Amino acid sequence: MLKPGDFDWKKIFAQGVRWVHCGGLFAALSPTTAALAAEMMKEARAAGAVTSFDLNFREKLWKVSGGVESAVETIGKIVANVDVFIGNEEDLQKGLGIPGPDVTAKSKLDPSVFFGMIDKVREKHPQAKIVATTLREVHSTNRHSWSAVAWIDGKNYVAPTAELDVIDRVGGGDGFAAGLIYGLLTGAPPEEAVKLGWAHGALLTTFPGDTTMATLDQVRAFAKGGSARIQR
Repeated sequence: MLKPGDFDWKKIFAQGVRWVHCGGLFAALSPTTAALAAEMMKEARAAGAVTSFDLNFREKLWKVSGGVESAVETIGKIVANVDVFIGNEEDLQKGLGIPGPDVTAKSKLDPSVFFGMIDKVREKHPQAKIVATTLREVHSTNRHSWSAVAWIDGKNYVAPTAELDVIDRVGGGDGFAAGLIYGLLTGAPPEEAVKLGWAHGALLTTFPGDTTMATLDQVRAFAKGGSARIQR
């Protein structure tokens, strides 16, 4: 089994790696995967790559590893070297151990609670440059309202709200992260990068399974105001 110390990170990152991404599900699998994630992020940041982490907090997984307190301690070691945090209010509270208001008290599409927690995130993790998440209001299994928000270098960005005919909701958040990262890597302005993430996540929910079938042209068209239904 692979363990910390088994990878020659300097050799790997010498190949010109620009961005390294990991997530809470991988970290929650075992102490070994968590340690590998922490090691990878530290070495990636030292090599000059942008590092991002999707908190993706799953309480049932962390119960096996000691519960919320263990999650906060474990994730804390990983995100000490993370530039970009992706996760909703609950992820920030339970994954980072940051106090916050009752996340069910307001509309799922209201970004004020999320933005209200940014100062607390920065206080605990001053290296953070971006904190972002999707917003989703579930009306029924197949009908969702969808948006996204991000704090990027001191400014707040809010994507439009789309009404989605959902085929499979799994993977929408990953689609958002992928689109956001693509936008930032290609030099898109922050607002456009957020919309690219929002658009890709939305389109992904209109396909069966959690693997995207959207083309770049479809994502760009949706981000500019197109329709997920038309693109399919």
